[in-house]
Order: sequence, then C-alpha cells, then structure tokens
Amino acid sequence: MLVACSGPVTYSSYQSTRENAWGLHDTINFDFPVQDTLSRYNLYIMLRNNEDYPYSNIILITQTRFPDHTLITDTLEYEMTDSRGEFLGTGFGSEKENKLMYKENVRFRHAGEYHFSVRQAMRERNKIQGIDPLPGITDVGLQIEKIEQ
Repeated sequence: MLVACSGPVTYSSYQSTRENAWGLHDTINFDFPVQDTLSRYNLYIMLRNNEDYPYSNIILITQTRFPDHTLITDTLEYEMTDSRGEFLGTGFGSEKENKLMYKENVRFRHAGEYHFSVRQAMRERNKIQGIDPLPGITDVGLQIEKIEQ
C-alpha cells in the first residue's frame, strides 16, 4: 500500500495587494514551468489576511491555462473563520496565513509554461463610490507541492 504525503515545494510565489485591499477587478497572475509530467502534485492558494477582513468566508474565481491553451475556470469558496468567528490560518497577532487546498493529486499532462490567475468575487459595496476593494487581504499566493510516494 502506498501512502501519498505532501513533499517538497516545487513552486511558491506571493503577490501583495494594494494597500491591504483586493480590488474586485484586480487579477493576481502566476506563471510556472512544468517539466515533470509523471509526478503528482497538490496545489494550494495561499492567502494572508489581517483583522480588517470583514467576512467569515471568501469566494475566488481561478483560471488555469495549460501549455496547449486549454483553459479551466473554477469558482471556489473557503471558510476564513471558525464557528466562534476567530480567523483560521497560522500566524501570530493580527496577521494570518491560510493554506487553502485548490487541487489535490494533480498530474500535469503537458510540459511547458502554465498560467494561473485568481481574483476575488466578494462584493464590498459603498453607497457613495460603488464597489470598493475587499479590505484585509494583504497577500495572495500559489504553492505547488510534489507528492512523495
């Protein structure tokens, strides 16, 4: 019997939001090369938030473009707090880091350059200015870990 465990990080990148707020139309992009088409990987969306984040959840829209130009779009929802309203994630003080499972046990079928984008789909409304940036999200990242078998 083989047991799959998370292994070494093969890709990790973060991008900071502007003024600790994530605009509705601010798409965060990551490009990463893939050479190994036989191994399997776990993909994580990494979010850092502070106490200014006003919700217990977050909705994200992702797109992955493969080297053969295939495009996959996903709409995802993640919990950001526990039942008591305490922020999930790791970290001390007011900043938390969340490692959110995006895709599990993935095998990249094509070698080449992959493009991943993520944007938030929360509607932070302001009666005077329309749609405001989502406060409290400080950084957005993508992490890929090879599964050791």
